[in-house]
Amino acid sequence: MSKLRALWQASVNSTKKALAWNVEDWIPPTEKYIFSFNSKQEVKKWHLYSDSEYGGMSTASLEITETGNELRGIFSGKLSLDVNENSKWNIKRSGFCGMRSKKFDGFINLDLYDSIALRLKGDGRCYISTIYTENWVNSPGQEEDNSWQAFVLAPKDDWYIAKIPLDRYLPTWRGSIIDSEMEMNPSRILSMSLSVNAAAGVPGARSGPGDFNLEIDWIKALRTQ
Repeated sequence: MSKLRALWQASVNSTKKALAWNVEDWIPPTEKYIFSFNSKQEVKKWHLYSDSEYGGMSTASLEITETGNELRGIFSGKLSLDVNENSKWNIKRSGFCGMRSKKFDGFINLDLYDSIALRLKGDGRCYISTIYTENWVNSPGQEEDNSWQAFVLAPKDDWYIAKIPLDRYLPTWRGSIIDSEMEMNPSRILSMSLSVNAAAGVPGARSGPGDFNLEIDWIKALRTQ
């Protein structure tokens, strides 16, 4: 009986160790890198857009530059309220530019995280952080991804870590907030973007047409709770 009991106890201990290891293995890290602008190859993950696609005159660029011994992304350009008179588009507003990541290979699952963090050095303007998720808010016949947006104030000339809780991202449709109570599905994230427009966005932010310049170090997901 003592041998059987010893074997049984050894089996129980082994099971406890296996269960403990599995539990720890499933606990996610407190942060997860999504983008890190420390390589010249990073620009290949993004594409630029602006009002120039619809007859506007704004311009934008994304470059990876070396500052000291470190590489950083620089999203810069010029916002213009002017519209090309020969444009075939009946554009209603101009003065916006953005950088959107190419779609991820499948989905990024951030269900176990609660915030997005961005390390930035700005120009005093307000930028817009957008998360694109699988389409379930819009009707099935619409091809657009669902977009969820939050303002990011980028203080001038100082590195700053902006932390945005995921529940602060509001559902939008072509730049306008959807007036409905909906929750993002963070397990089905397709891509992300950063954009800027001539409107301030938040009190105290620099606004209007003219140059913009945003340095970007990284974008992460955080688990703060």
